[in-house]
Amino acid sequence: MKNTKVLLTVLAIILVIAIVVGVILINGGGSKTNLEVSNVEDMKNLVTKLYSGLEEKLPGSLATTEVDLSNIDIVKGYTGLESTDGIKGIVASEPMISSQAYSLVMVQAENSKKAAEIAKEMSEKINPSKWICVTAENIYATSSGDIAFLVMSSEEWAKPVYENFKKEAGNIGEEYFKQESL
Repeated sequence: MKNTKVLLTVLAIILVIAIVVGVILINGGGSKTNLEVSNVEDMKNLVTKLYSGLEEKLPGSLATTEVDLSNIDIVKGYTGLESTDGIKGIVASEPMISSQAYSLVMVQAENSKKAAEIAKEMSEKINPSKWICVTAENIYATSSGDIAFLVMSSEEWAKPVYENFKKEAGNIGEEYFKQESL
């Protein structure tokens, strides 16, 4: 009888541990982030923060806008993504008028696991030549918490913005870098 109680207690503990581990894995590993983003306005504010101190070094007339999730062609143009499944919101920041290749995209996903998947997919599928006559030289992408982040442009513009994102996030996922041959 005593052995049965011990066995049931051990099984109960194992079950609780398995449930906790399962929940952590479903939520993307529970990666911690310094980012406090709960909506599109927070993402726009984060973009402004990332640009702080870099205003003189970045292309002029940068505009940060919400991307319409109901228009998959626009979503694909900004992100390379072919679906909005698991996405809560997207903001993009690009020059209003410029002959320079520059694009920043931030996607809020349903959880950190999905954000990591989106960052990887964007890095693979984004079109660095989406502008007429210019191509982004470098593509940087990563995720932090439920935020997927991508910036593409020349090294002098993309790298400092990417580094600011990493500094703000504190903890990031897998990093993706691609250099285009021009």
